[in-house]
Amino acid sequence: MRIFEPSALRPLLLLAAVVLAPALAPTLAVAFDGTPGATGPSGAAGKPRTVDEIVRLGTQALRSGETAKGIDSLRYAADQGHAGAQWKLGRMYAEGEGVERNDIKAFEYFSQIANMHADDNPAAPEARFVADAFVALGAYYLVGIPNSKVRRDATRARDMFAYAASYFGDPDAQYNLARLYIDGDGVNRDPRFAARWLGLAAHKGQYQAQAALGGLLFKGDEGIPRQGARGLMWLTLARDAAAGPDDKWVVDLYEDAFTNASSDERAMALVYLEQYMKADR
Repeated sequence: MRIFEPSALRPLLLLAAVVLAPALAPTLAVAFDGTPGATGPSGAAGKPRTVDEIVRLGTQALRSGETAKGIDSLRYAADQGHAGAQWKLGRMYAEGEGVERNDIKAFEYFSQIANMHADDNPAAPEARFVADAFVALGAYYLVGIPNSKVRRDATRARDMFAYAASYFGDPDAQYNLARLYIDGDGVNRDPRFAARWLGLAAHKGQYQAQAALGGLLFKGDEGIPRQGARGLMWLTLARDAAAGPDDKWVVDLYEDAFTNASSDERAMALVYLEQYMKADR
């Protein structure tokens, strides 16, 4: 069992004792005609395919409904350390997409990514998969996985979110990290620290962060003076982006603020909103 260790360039960032789950058992490479092969799937005239080609063809197989073939291809690529394949399998098991939901398998695939790709260049195309894997691991640590060794551990959750928020600049990680400091979950409550992370995520369009930041600014909090118009601006942006039933809290937060805002605050919020939209173009 491997312990993930951040590089010396980020000594305060965490993961000093993050013990990840055992790696998934190796699987045989499977050719696209369904026959096992020791050298992986092959293309025309028996020429070996690249791992990227295998992932692309596996993804196409999933889209066409050939689930078994697609999973076999992704598993082969995942065993070769392909972050995109590992991430896709993790998401499939986490959401029960084409497979029976299995949070342990999802956790293991996300852990593979954390172990193998944590120091990847944050500007690389695959960085988004790595950052999302850290966010997923943080979410698992927040609640734990029943009947497993993955227990609720808010400190590890914070470490996962903080790593992705700082090194990869991931807005979802920044929002989740801020929420811990708003709620005081596993950390000392610190609205000002939370607001800094929310601001970074909000300017990247993360609507949940926009809602949380708007709520903090509209009402004010410890160390945060009330800024009604500015808060209402962020809440307006968040409400416009809210789309699903899980976003009811965003709409409720906006409606409560709008109802309690003065006419001057509403007018100024529109001015701020226009300025923001122009600057964002």
